[in-house]
Amino acid sequence: MADTAFPDHEFLTVKELADLLRLKERKVYDLAASGAVPCSRATGKLLFPADEIRIWIDRATSGGEGGAAPGAVDRPPIMLGSHDPLLDWAIRQSRCGLATFHDGSLDGVERFGKREGIAAGLHIHDELSDTWNVPAVSKAAAGQNAVLVSFATRRRGLVVRPDMPAPSGLRDLAGRRIVPRQPGSGTDTLFRHLAAREGLALAGLDMAEVARTEDEAVEAVRRGAADAAFGLEAVARSYGLDFVPILDEEFALLVDRKAWFEPPIQTLMTFCTSGAFKARADAYGGYGIDALGRVAWNA
Repeated sequence: MADTAFPDHEFLTVKELADLLRLKERKVYDLAASGAVPCSRATGKLLFPADEIRIWIDRATSGGEGGAAPGAVDRPPIMLGSHDPLLDWAIRQSRCGLATFHDGSLDGVERFGKREGIAAGLHIHDELSDTWNVPAVSKAAAGQNAVLVSFATRRRGLVVRPDMPAPSGLRDLAGRRIVPRQPGSGTDTLFRHLAAREGLALAGLDMAEVARTEDEAVEAVRRGAADAAFGLEAVARSYGLDFVPILDEEFALLVDRKAWFEPPIQTLMTFCTSGAFKARADAYGGYGIDALGRVAWNA
């Protein structure tokens, strides 16, 4: 490698890394797109964490793997994890080519670790730190060549029938018929945590059939199969049902770093910066998209 001085700041630009490695800038972009070099994207710019680059160079010069992405099998173009109506709409509307397999946040993290998809939607609350997604992902995906980026905040609460007295909180659900979500989903985990905190005994609830998506949960209330669901404001409004807000949660995307630079994810994320996407989020209600694309964690 060249004797070019290593910059003393936290992140390197494409030009700085190209000068350091004595490569053309185009080659640096290729390395980033292949996942061969540690990188992140902030405010639309490609940046390289200096500490990780030092380790990557040391491995390369000592005959190591050079920071290559683990695993030789390409990931299929599938969005895993938790269901989100706005994300689902954007995938279809952008025509990005992604398929979807939604069966909960924890299922998404597990399948992502097995390389069964290129991204996973997550909303996993950590009780100890009272934060979202990062604690779970930093444990489960530490060995993955991945990045966690913000998608939206979502207002979650109780979706109830118009003829039902509006509950003031979870404790008012005692004796009611509730739509449960599948074990391992972010919604089920969060509901159990909040119920325990508020003193709501789950054994005293009448459980309807398990719903595996946000739409299924609210639709069950609309057709009278249950009294309430722990759902999203956006879906409650779509079905014309009453909504009692409980909290705002953070929904994020865990994305394979190599896949981040390839057409399906780039097409999706570019569409998510459009006026049509913003208009749809506003029309749904209960969404905040100001932090869209912000990097929350890097493997």
